[in-house]
Amino acid sequence: MLQSGEIQVNGIDVTAPAPHLPASTRVYEALRAQIISLAIPPGQRLSRPDLAQQFGVSASPLREAIQQLERDGLVATFRQSRTVVTSIDRGQLQREHFLRTAVECEVVNTLAAMKDKEPLNKVSAIVKMQRVLLEDHDQLDLFRKLDADFHQALFELAGQGTLYQFSSERTIQMTRLRNLDLPSEGKLESVVNLHDNIVETIRSGDRHAATDAMRTHLSGTIARLPDIMTQYSEYFSKEI
Repeated sequence: MLQSGEIQVNGIDVTAPAPHLPASTRVYEALRAQIISLAIPPGQRLSRPDLAQQFGVSASPLREAIQQLERDGLVATFRQSRTVVTSIDRGQLQREHFLRTAVECEVVNTLAAMKDKEPLNKVSAIVKMQRVLLEDHDQLDLFRKLDADFHQALFELAGQGTLYQFSSERTIQMTRLRNLDLPSEGKLESVVNLHDNIVETIRSGDRHAATDAMRTHLSGTIARLPDIMTQYSEYFSKEI
């Protein structure tokens, strides 16, 4: 189980220069990635002095980064600037699941209706790479990236690439939940098999089957919510 307690920044080279990014953006993107991946877990207190020192920034850009994380719902700031990573909101999970299902089912519905299925080869290649990683759990981060690449590729093939970014930015709680669930026994293989099924139903041109395949895929993690909450109860909000 992930450990909580006050930390600084985990698993990231915060001193690496990023001259093309403003300081506040660099800090925001690094912390956001760490929180979503659960390297910084819910309930974790963030030490502003430590963060400022490690990122090599002043109080102003750090404050801007934290304000953006607050707008994302990823941190909350209390009296005396005490900043804590937020719990996973169960009510928000349901709303985000509804949004993602509605959008991505329409994406595959559009793709299944397209006559030219050759562009799907790109998506199939991503699934093949995921299958190669099934026996190597040390590559979980790469598997996560390929999972995102799979869904993004579907959006792009449907001519809705910008909508992928829109959807991703509004389903952050679901992403944190998936990252909790992904290491579960059999989960990786299930994801790959479901991805395969989505691609094949799109190729078949059966719009109903493609939509059902995507809905089944997206419902897998939310259906396991009670079990995940039992295992990681401290990561979830108490109210819906």
